[in-house]
Amino acid sequence: MATHKASFVLLAVIELLIALFLITGTRKPLDAAPARTGEDIALKDFAALHPIDAHVHVFRTAQEFQEMLDQEHLTVLNILVVDDTWPPRNHLQPQIDDAWKLVRSSKGHVFLCTTFDGYKFTSPTFTDDSVHQINRDLKDGAIAVKIWKTFGMEIKDSAGKYVLPDDPKLKPIYADIAAHGKTLLAHLAEPDLAWEPLDVKKDPLAQYYIENPQWYMLDKPGVPSKKTILEARDRVLEQNPRLRVVGVHLGSMEKDLDDIGRHLDKYPNFAVDTAARMEYLMYGDREKVSAFLVKYQDRVIYGTDLDVNPDVNVAESVKSWKQTYINDWKFFATDETFPVEGRQVHGLKLPATVLQKIYRTNAQHWIKGLK
Repeated sequence: MATHKASFVLLAVIELLIALFLITGTRKPLDAAPARTGEDIALKDFAALHPIDAHVHVFRTAQEFQEMLDQEHLTVLNILVVDDTWPPRNHLQPQIDDAWKLVRSSKGHVFLCTTFDGYKFTSPTFTDDSVHQINRDLKDGAIAVKIWKTFGMEIKDSAGKYVLPDDPKLKPIYADIAAHGKTLLAHLAEPDLAWEPLDVKKDPLAQYYIENPQWYMLDKPGVPSKKTILEARDRVLEQNPRLRVVGVHLGSMEKDLDDIGRHLDKYPNFAVDTAARMEYLMYGDREKVSAFLVKYQDRVIYGTDLDVNPDVNVAESVKSWKQTYINDWKFFATDETFPVEGRQVHGLKLPATVLQKIYRTNAQHWIKGLK
C-alpha cells in the first residue's frame, strides 16, 4: 500500500514538472533582452573608442542630447561661425554666450571652437578687435578658431573686391593663434558644384545650392574661382609654418584624394577633417580611399557637421546623429554593404589602429585641448 502511494506521488510530481516545462519553455521571459541588431553593434563599437566628433554646430541642448553624449562616450567640438544669411548666426556674441552654457552643462563632453566676425572687415579696428576677442575666448577656454567660407565667397573690402584668406589684415590673427599654440579650422571654398551648372539628377548634392543660392558662385560678377581661394589658403599654410591648420570638409578638395595627399606631403602643419564630405569617400573607389586613409592615417580627423538648430525637435536630431554615426562606422570599420542615400556602400574595414587615430587621437593631436 505504501509503495503504491509513493508511486502515485512520484507520478504526480513528474506530471507537474512536465506541465511547468511546457508552460515556461514556450513563453518568452519577461526580462529577456531584445536581440541586438547590426546597428546596435555598430553604435556600441563606435562608443567603445570614446570617439571625438571634431565638427558640429549645436545651438541648444536637452536631456536627450546629453544622454546621447553620455551613452556613446562622445566628445564634440562645437564650432561657431558668423553668417548674415541665417538669423541664429547673424551676431557672434550671443552665440558665444550660448556656447559657453552648453560647454558648462555638458559634463566635459563639449568643447568650443570660436571664430571672428568677417563682416566687420572694413572697420579700421577689425584686426585688433578680432585678436582681442579671440584672446578673450581662448582665455575663457576655447581651444580653436574657425575661419569661414565668407572669405573668398562673400566678404568684400571697401573697394568692393572679394577678400581672400591671405589678406594682410588677417595675418596678425593667424600669428596670434599660432602664438597661443591653438589650431585654425579653415572652411575655405566649397565643393566644385558651387562653380558649376547644377543638375540634381547627376549629383544630388546640387540640391544644397538650389536651397542656398547665396553660396552658388557660378556667374556671380567678380567672384574668385575655387582655385584662387585655395591657392590663397595654401599661401597661409606656407607663411605660417607654426600654425596648425585643419582643412575642414576634406580641405575643399573632396573629389581629388591625390591633391589632398600632395598638400599633406607639402605642408606638415596641415590636416583635414571628413565633415559633411563622407559621401565623397563612400562613393569613391574603395581601394583608393582605403589606401589614402591608411597612408595618411595621422592626418585625417573624424567630423560630421551635424547640428542641433534652435527650433528643432532634439529627440529627432539625436536619432539623425546616431544614424550618421552608425553609417560612418560601418563604412570605416566593417566590410558590410549597406545603403546610403539610395546608393550601395561597401565598408573599408580599416585596421583598428587607423580607426583609433581617425576617431580620437588625431583630433587630440591636431586640436590641443580635446579630451
